[in-house]
Amino acid sequence: MTDISSLPVSSADIDAAAGVVAPYAVRTPLLSFPVLDERVGAKVFLKPEMLQRTGSFKFRGAFNKLSSIPEDKRSGGVVAFSSGNHAQGVAAAAKLLNMQATIVMPQDAPALKRERTKSYGAEVVLYDRDREDREAIASEIAARSGATIVPPYDDAYVIAGQGTAGREISEDMAARGLEPDIVVAPASGGGLIAGVATAVKARFPQAKLIVAEPEGYDDHAASLRAGHREAHHAHGRTICDALMAQMPGKITFAINSRLLSGAVTASDAEVAAAVSFAYRELKLVAEPGGAVGLAALLAGHIDARGKIVVIVLSGGNVDADLFAKLVA
Repeated sequence: MTDISSLPVSSADIDAAAGVVAPYAVRTPLLSFPVLDERVGAKVFLKPEMLQRTGSFKFRGAFNKLSSIPEDKRSGGVVAFSSGNHAQGVAAAAKLLNMQATIVMPQDAPALKRERTKSYGAEVVLYDRDREDREAIASEIAARSGATIVPPYDDAYVIAGQGTAGREISEDMAARGLEPDIVVAPASGGGLIAGVATAVKARFPQAKLIVAEPEGYDDHAASLRAGHREAHHAHGRTICDALMAQMPGKITFAINSRLLSGAVTASDAEVAAAVSFAYRELKLVAEPGGAVGLAALLAGHIDARGKIVVIVLSGGNVDADLFAKLVA
């Protein structure tokens, strides 16, 4: 049994975060569908974080982090770097807490995510993903304005906030009298799966936690195999625009290397099929990055038959044009 007492983020930290975010975040349900169970031969529950405030799990960690900033430091505002979901989470949290937010976003981020970020009152600064360093840009803005940098994943408050999704999974499974055999969540930098793993392992220590990644962007899989952080070597783009971080975070990997049982990947074609399945059969709108765990399950990359499986659908912020192509 894994000792979780010495991890950088504890289940007590997640409990505390739950108290902070509960008045503002949506407690998303666990959903089950006979058509999905029959398709994969398992009892499957989906955690639909597309129903979360701002359309993804990111609001949880952003609000917990911003709430931790001392009152005398809030006047400088916050700055974050994100392809979209963290951007919206930070912008929405800043608006609720009356703080100014500046978000550094790639020029090729989906238009929906850029516009939604602006709609919360944030200033958006665009950069070239291939030629510019988003962290350097954010650091320069912070140095000039006195803003607090809000990392997308490698921060204890952010991870604890994301872990509230795992806490809800554990509570809802226990209320059903069930114990999950497998819990799957996507990863870019690893904050969601780290928080979910910490919360689930605290209540269900025998559960297997699995990280899901786009094919080629499998830095977590490579890092777990190597025993240390490894970058992926993918070139070009994936439709899973939210999952393109090059390497796991230091804090997130310190947790995930201890708690995860493995990693799975799904190709863009498999992800597209999962997005279509979620829409046509389950009536859920999932963005590609949010559906990669479901894609891996549907494609048979997870040994799920006869087991109880929980899949986190991490978000639903997908451009209408891309979505139309995926479900056509």
